[in-house]
Amino acid sequence: MTTPTTSTETLLLRGGRVFTADPDRPWAESVLVVDGQIHALDAPAPEGATVVDLDGAFVLPGFVDAHTHLVEMGAAAGEVALVDAADIGEIQARVAAAAAEGRERVIGNGWLYPALGGRQPHRALLDAVVPDVPVYLQANDLHSTWVNSAALRELGIDAHTPDPVGGTIERDENGEATGLLSEMAALGLARSFLAGQVTDADRDAWLRTACARYLADGVTTVVDMGVEAHDLAAFERALAAGDLPLRIVGHWLIKPAATAAENLAQVEAAIEHARRLDGDRLRVTGIKIMADGVIDSCTASMAKPYADGSNAAPIWDREALTPVVVAADAAGLQIAIHAIGDEASAIALDALEEAIRVNGPRERRHRMEHLEVVSTDGIARLARLGVVASMQPVHADPAIQDNWRAMLGDERVERGYPWREITDAGGVLAFGTDAPTAPHPPLPNMYVATTRRSALVEGLPANTPHLAVPLAEALTHATRDAAYASRLEGVVGTIAPGMSADLVVLDSDPFATAPEDLLTTQVLRTFVAGVAQGDSQRAEGSSVRV
Repeated sequence: MTTPTTSTETLLLRGGRVFTADPDRPWAESVLVVDGQIHALDAPAPEGATVVDLDGAFVLPGFVDAHTHLVEMGAAAGEVALVDAADIGEIQARVAAAAAEGRERVIGNGWLYPALGGRQPHRALLDAVVPDVPVYLQANDLHSTWVNSAALRELGIDAHTPDPVGGTIERDENGEATGLLSEMAALGLARSFLAGQVTDADRDAWLRTACARYLADGVTTVVDMGVEAHDLAAFERALAAGDLPLRIVGHWLIKPAATAAENLAQVEAAIEHARRLDGDRLRVTGIKIMADGVIDSCTASMAKPYADGSNAAPIWDREALTPVVVAADAAGLQIAIHAIGDEASAIALDALEEAIRVNGPRERRHRMEHLEVVSTDGIARLARLGVVASMQPVHADPAIQDNWRAMLGDERVERGYPWREITDAGGVLAFGTDAPTAPHPPLPNMYVATTRRSALVEGLPANTPHLAVPLAEALTHATRDAAYASRLEGVVGTIAPGMSADLVVLDSDPFATAPEDLLTTQVLRTFVAGVAQGDSQRAEGSSVRV
């Protein structure tokens, strides 16, 4: 049985502490909800209202994950988890155990470069334990895929296979594929093949898994950053069935193609989706473009080389990127550009600035995703152009930083993930997780944001703690600012009259406890449009405890 999408009850949540994320009235003691909307704060209970006794619990707006990948997150729950694999032997053991279960393919995720002990991912390391079943292991950042020889064969990759646009098939000195696929070879070639091997039923199940996990952890709205046709079809099936319990904002993925005409055709497809889908639970608001890769594999495009002297060209150069950005901007689409390196962010800002010049001044709210290394000039320009910085605190977790720091190896490490610099410059900062590249729960994300310490491994030194943000700011970046970044600030993100009653109830007040308590704080209840997720409808005039 599906959950009603909007409550028809009158609810009064009282007896707790309410953080509204509304600068005009940041705190309250009770919330009155009528027909799924916030009606008033600190109001008496109307006749016939259901009174929810908070019993000292803490209420805040539903979290908005400003950057995630829903279907992939659900799929990852059934894959071989490798993020905590200590070394190659452990990776091999987990892969071999999965193959022994009789899987048609072994798909894993989360491996980190330090676990390889200085070796490069190679097909022979996987062939040694699984020679016949195809193995696909996605790196923790999803930008590289490590495969065995059986996977290379079913992908049709040999010494004569050309690199895809924006990607690399890594090769040895004889030109043979080593088994490492980078950027669009992983995100395009391998991902597209695997997408063709699963059913709609698989994707529907993965979507349900991801939605259930998000709601259980207090997330009521997500921005799916890189929607493709099969993702959108799953969303629409759930919507039609009345089985979409949270809000999804989608950005259509634009992949680099061989010609400008092919690139612009993808923009036209995004325009059509945005016209067609603009509802309360599902909307397509813009496009996603990946300007570069990631620092861990040295595929992020930097203004100066990595520690080993290498560098990476952008996935989209200025000549290819600018016409796409100008066309999308002219159509009113919201543009989100993945830019991790400082050279990539400069290219992205150039393209956005050219769109403003060509199409004229107006409110836009474009976004840049990740911004792990960005120059001070880039931050100033981002703020001046009104571009939202969409960032993920969990990516700065010290437990996954060793290789990141080693690849840069200089003063850039001390300015990595510069949240404070962005807000000090007047930029808008929206927080998300980029699940499944990192854990999706928002409270550990807030712990990393406020301490720069690890939510994964206890006792590690903080990662550049001078760039941490205060708790009230972190919560605001994950609610109000993330809603603003999603063009939903009039619907969700704050607890104020007229807003949807998307609320989260925590078992303790994070402002009254130690930062470490964010790692153990429990979500007691999540409301979307006044409906308590997982609860049956209550009788009128009743009184319940959280």
